[in-house]
Amino acid sequence: MTIGKEYIKVIHARFNSVKQLGDKAIEQLSDEELHWTANDTSNNIAIIVKHMSGNMISRWTDFLITDGEKPDRSRDKEFIDTLLSKTDITDVWNKGWNVLFDALDALVEENLLETITIRGEAHSVIDAIERQLAHYSYHVGQIVYIGKMIKNESWENLSIPAGKSEEYLREMLDKHRK
Repeated sequence: MTIGKEYIKVIHARFNSVKQLGDKAIEQLSDEELHWTANDTSNNIAIIVKHMSGNMISRWTDFLITDGEKPDRSRDKEFIDTLLSKTDITDVWNKGWNVLFDALDALVEENLLETITIRGEAHSVIDAIERQLAHYSYHVGQIVYIGKMIKNESWENLSIPAGKSEEYLREMLDKHRK
């Protein structure tokens, strides 16, 4: 396997891992909880999802041939809470991720060093991918943190629970020894 093919495989897995973390957080929350805000200047999870999806659709549609900031994107409207139900929120969430994964699935290693633009600024394809991975990870971290604040004691942990690191490490080492 070449480094380019390996990179495409790894980055696909990383984006999928970020999506799954968001999926698991959103699943735990009710319609009302998805609209909770800490204060008047905070975004709720529904708004974060709407923003992420708008960004994904803009950045990943015709990824290699058009600027990543599409003329029909209205970024400011992404921060207006219009998604009412959990179904609406998950539909918008999945629509954005589907556009992203379709673009990744179409990538070949020769594309990785090509130059694309985002808001007129040139980026290598690798740089643009890494930029988006960081952006989406940041927002999914917000989603998880908000979910944990809302659910408190009833939050179902999405990673290694506090106080369970050594147990988890032993399980992983045993698993890989077999």
